Amino acid sequence: MKKHISILLGCLMAFGTFAQQTEPVDTVAVHKIKDEGLKHAKVMTTLSMLTDVYGPRLTNSPNYKKAADYAKATLESYGLQNVQLDYWGEEFGRGWQLKKFSLQTVEPGNTPLISYPKAWTPGVKGTVAADVVYLEVKTEADLAKYKGKLTGKIILFSAPVTVKPGFVADASRFNDSTLLVMANAGMPERGRGFNFNFNREAQRLNFLKWDFCMKEGAVAVLEASPASRLEDGTLLVSAATVPYPPDVPRSKRVGSQSPNVPKILPQIIVADEHYNRMVRQIQSGVNVKLELVLETEFTPAGSGFNVIGEIPGTDLKDEVVMIGAHLDSWHSGTGATDNAAGSAVMMEAMRLIKSLGTAPRRTIRIGLWGGEEQGLIGSRSYVKRTLGERHDKMYPWDSIDLKPAAHKFSVYFNMDNGTGKYRGVYLQGNENVRPVFRAWLKPFEKMGASTLTLENTGGTDHLSFDAIGLPGFQFIQDPIEYSNRTHHTNMDVYDKALEADLKQNAVMTAAFAWLAANRNQLIPRK
Repeated sequence: MKKHISILLGCLMAFGTFAQQTEPVDTVAVHKIKDEGLKHAKVMTTLSMLTDVYGPRLTNSPNYKKAADYAKATLESYGLQNVQLDYWGEEFGRGWQLKKFSLQTVEPGNTPLISYPKAWTPGVKGTVAADVVYLEVKTEADLAKYKGKLTGKIILFSAPVTVKPGFVADASRFNDSTLLVMANAGMPERGRGFNFNFNREAQRLNFLKWDFCMKEGAVAVLEASPASRLEDGTLLVSAATVPYPPDVPRSKRVGSQSPNVPKILPQIIVADEHYNRMVRQIQSGVNVKLELVLETEFTPAGSGFNVIGEIPGTDLKDEVVMIGAHLDSWHSGTGATDNAAGSAVMMEAMRLIKSLGTAPRRTIRIGLWGGEEQGLIGSRSYVKRTLGERHDKMYPWDSIDLKPAAHKFSVYFNMDNGTGKYRGVYLQGNENVRPVFRAWLKPFEKMGASTLTLENTGGTDHLSFDAIGLPGFQFIQDPIEYSNRTHHTNMDVYDKALEADLKQNAVMTAAFAWLAANRNQLIPRK
């Protein structure tokens, strides 16, 4: 009997030790955050202000500055401290905005075209009526047949795009089997950098086409929307092309926002269906004539900036937990799912934390980044200036200089994958953090958020932190119709946002930030 009692006591002691090692969860605070965030949410009000009022927020544009000022004032109204416009200290380039635009056929009939100018494109003077030429060039020799025929003409520059009926629904959520595959994924293979091994001959021919159009005196260049997944009048629009021969190093090239950009032609993206029709008309011998109005405005070049604010901590105030999203967007829509949704969720999360009425142990900081669409510029600048820098450009990426603040930095959480609700967290290969996040997801299992995957996800601001070895994470989000409808398109508008999903995301972000700020240790690193 005594032997059995001894075994029982040993088991209880072992269980007690295990219990002490499990990750604690402040369920009272999480419940309060849920109650406030689900019943009294302001996330959609913030989203409407960023999209309906301030609209597209191209980096360094007047709209971006207005939206940043709004975000700063709103965070201050929530009681955040040290709220500021965080300038990068390096020139980004010119601002740009579209003042007036229309494009329609006048021959063989009057038809408005679904279309949108590229960012930082120059405009044209007044109203221009011009015949259209389809530049069908497959080899350099093909250019000769267009010699002397492009002056004063509008050019159809790209090949037509195959359009198919939409048999598959745009919107979707992750099903259980997909989430299970993600959860069972092994350690991701360490990458070896970007592969820029593009077809040099295709690049050279593309440059020759642009150069030919410029020298021949074309009025403007039209291109089909560059992604065949985007149909039904949806356009994918980004920055104007600055053509370079393939042998010019990337370090020697400038973007269309640069004040030193060489002269480029006005550039417009046209919906595939409308573009294809013009190509067919021309190939059938029909003369196509367009009327174009394109008035743009450039604003002076200067440094880009982020919006930074914080809730100061108490006994561990020198240590930092950070949340963030990018505030900038492309310009053909109003940047709702990319990424006013993320910015609104992060601002709401800070409001929810303040609603608890008590200060966290660590300082909780928010970053609303600029220049994400041009290469994570805002977050990379912040990390470099405050936390550290990675010097090498290739694998194994181990040449890192950390500043003192990096050693007191706990974790960064990011949102930038559309309007879909959180389903869990990408661990970025950080197995050490799994038991922590597993415990934190427990209160959200019934909301569908329970998946942890070692997989990486790329293309957004958490990578700026991850690049120097700091814990930086993106939440797993339901895709909805992000990749096949709203990402960088004219359909990225407020109406595409899902209120219930954004409420859930704000609640979970606030909870994760609060729990990270109050645990005894920093978040484990790789």
